[in-house]
Amino acid sequence: MKLPIILSIDDDPQVLQAVQQDLRKQYRKQYRVICTTSAQEALDSLTELKKKGEVVAMFLSDQRMPGMAGVDFLTKARVIYPEAKRALLTAYSDIDAAVRAINEVQLDYYIAKPWDPPEEKLYPVLDDLLSDWQSNHKPDFEGLRLIGYQFSPRSHELKDFLAGNLFPYQWLDIETDPKAQELLDLHSVERKDIPAVVLEDGTILLQPSLSELGEKLGLKPKAMESLYDLAIIGAGPAGLAAAVYGGSEGLKTILIDKRAPGGQAGTSSRIENYLGFPSGLSGADLARRAITQAQRFGVEFLAPQEVVEISSQGQYKHIRMADGSEVLTRAILLSTGVSYHKLENESLDKFTGAGVYYGAATTEAYAFKGQPVYIVGGGNSAGQGAMYLSRTASEVFICIRRSSLSETMSQYLIDQIEKTPNITLLPCTEVVEGLGNERLECLVLEDMNTNERRTVKAGGLFIFIGAKPLTDWIEMDIIKDNRGFIETGRGLARYDDFKKSWKLNREPYALETCSAGIFAAGDVRAGAMNRVASAVGEGAMAVSFVHKYLAEN
Repeated sequence: MKLPIILSIDDDPQVLQAVQQDLRKQYRKQYRVICTTSAQEALDSLTELKKKGEVVAMFLSDQRMPGMAGVDFLTKARVIYPEAKRALLTAYSDIDAAVRAINEVQLDYYIAKPWDPPEEKLYPVLDDLLSDWQSNHKPDFEGLRLIGYQFSPRSHELKDFLAGNLFPYQWLDIETDPKAQELLDLHSVERKDIPAVVLEDGTILLQPSLSELGEKLGLKPKAMESLYDLAIIGAGPAGLAAAVYGGSEGLKTILIDKRAPGGQAGTSSRIENYLGFPSGLSGADLARRAITQAQRFGVEFLAPQEVVEISSQGQYKHIRMADGSEVLTRAILLSTGVSYHKLENESLDKFTGAGVYYGAATTEAYAFKGQPVYIVGGGNSAGQGAMYLSRTASEVFICIRRSSLSETMSQYLIDQIEKTPNITLLPCTEVVEGLGNERLECLVLEDMNTNERRTVKAGGLFIFIGAKPLTDWIEMDIIKDNRGFIETGRGLARYDDFKKSWKLNREPYALETCSAGIFAAGDVRAGAMNRVASAVGEGAMAVSFVHKYLAEN
């Protein structure tokens, strides 16, 4: 934690040295003492100090200085640090000016020179002022600050990225938080240039891309080695498990993800049926533990980095990234997971990121405090999202096309939802339209049994439906089922194209695709069970098959 500053100015070097010695002797453990002979130099530095998040507790200024009198300095400094205490060092001949300054700049005190002994004439006064400052001071957030519009898709994307990568940050809504406008004014930034991210060192990034922001925050988008034993594409539970086991068993392993560790599971507010965690844990906590564990075993993690193409040439696999860079590896694990299906509805599309969200309950929940919100979906993710949103929303409505949740949701979640008074299930109900100006304001719901429609007020709509595999980017001949999920192992024998691509004497390993040395695990794999524990098990199992494949080659 940064120490607050006591800033002292006096144009006489000998006096300044005496002030500095006395201040540091008494206050160096609680405050950082900065001294200068130039009032203009001190004034020029204040804006930079403010940008870096530094706090000034007190200004102690001489009155008679060339170029700028002490009272003038304190007047200008007060604009930048209005809460800082202001004290004037004066000769007896300047006491009249000091008295006038009490009214003119709300001077807190004046101290006559000389102040010897300081234990009687200096410290009691400053102790009083600093104690008063401490009792009223509310420390600013130290860390990343994101300034934007609440109902802006770009702002939502940055919030989701920071939350997903486990970076603590402070969200400042330009329309409701005066601190947001204060920061923009400090950095001379106009509203049209936001969203903006203010880093801890005072640097400001205007409308940054995810890769630009990630690089500034220390994430690595470039591979460090020329060749890897195993490249894992997708850092969901399956990919993270494979990374841990691959790294721990001596494979030179690289993990690549276009957003953040955890995948879809990483957005879950509470996973309560995962082995070994009787009180449950959040998806973010699971991702944090896993990525830390993998990196401890020497696994290299690239993010945010998007893979756009893979190809196989003999014993080596080529992975090409969106930025044109390439990774060469001996084996690949595809663990890209799934994404939520989009509702095919133009009226909702225009509000995506502005009241309509796919997943993201943990990121946006507090924006809808005291407002009604709606959820579409009847799976575990929808249930976990409903429970999380119920903490802040006035009411949570779950819209499902079925008559009940029993076929799609775990019983423990159904029981929790039934016991939560502000959650209401709307069975056989479909969202048919979204209404609003610049943000979602109302929804039109249709009863699927009667076709009756009604319009309801809605702060937000959170969609958790379906499971679309993230495989559209794969152009090489990897066999997929009719829904796009990757076929592996014995399931490949059902396809006529399999024999055309598979030329080895052995059968594919259980998690191996039709291209030798390329494996699939987790939700992206055809026939996979959509549970975190299952994905973790497949990721770990995939590494054993990778070992066998590498031993053959």
